[in-house]
Amino acid sequence: MTLTFDGTVLVPVADPDDGERTAVALAPHLSPSSTVVVVNVIEKAGGAPDKASVEQREEYARDIFERTQGPLEGAAGTVETVILFGTDVVETIMDAASERAVDAVVFEPRKGNRFVELLTGDVARRLVRRASVPVVALPRTDD
Repeated sequence: MTLTFDGTVLVPVADPDDGERTAVALAPHLSPSSTVVVVNVIEKAGGAPDKASVEQREEYARDIFERTQGPLEGAAGTVETVILFGTDVVETIMDAASERAVDAVVFEPRKGNRFVELLTGDVARRLVRRASVPVVALPRTDD
């Protein structure tokens, strides 16, 4: 079975490597009529001091988007990039998916340390549990 996205997909990315890997994995599944909305969530501390300035985080997001757009050129009809702000990454992603009426949220799972997942919560698992639209995990390409 070949999976092809013809509609709008929201693609959350965390860092430049994640963005590029996800874009490479996603590109073969896109059609010229598809729209890809690449998002990076800048997590706000909710009252506590942030780890970095908003300007630094926005610049980092632009670096992520630059690396992500290359593999998507020519594969999708439209590629948009959006910086999101929120105190809960999963909630922020799903809110954006609902607001934009996307057909699916698509990501490539990152390698994770099980101990870290137990301490911080597995974002991918929470993303699937909180889903209001289909969530598609692309096969990892670098294992």
